[in-house]
Amino acid sequence: MGKLSYITSEGLKKLITQVERLKSIDRPQISQAIAEARDKGDLSENAEYDAAKEAQGLLELKISQLEETIRNSRVIDESKLDYSCVQILSKVKIKNLKNNTIMEYAIVSETEADLKQGKMSINTPIASGLLGKKIGDTVEVQVPSGMMSFEILEINPI
Repeated sequence: MGKLSYITSEGLKKLITQVERLKSIDRPQISQAIAEARDKGDLSENAEYDAAKEAQGLLELKISQLEETIRNSRVIDESKLDYSCVQILSKVKIKNLKNNTIMEYAIVSETEADLKQGKMSINTPIASGLLGKKIGDTVEVQVPSGMMSFEILEINPI
């Protein structure tokens, strides 16, 4: 069994939609490309056939990985979350104490993370360091570039 992960119902729907698209659109396209390449003759020297078969293998691997993620995901009941401390599905406003920069991140599952949208994976060093902390707490977090200090300014639901 793979690693258990917690996910929002929205995140689970996105994963299911992605698997359905891969199976219903991408898989037939690759099968068609293989058939067309096979029709061109000698398979031993057919680069198109080799490329299509490799693409098929990568697609099947991606489908199986996504299906495993879905199987091992548990949907979080957002109504039962306590926002007095930082946890998954918290939106946290923090201040970097070194340069006084204020940042806001939503703490989400690894599959839903997207820093461009302000969604940080719960598995990152910063998110892990913030978990369980309350407003006003100062947190020291070890990141690849060294030690960082943050003050928690706000905790809200996503």
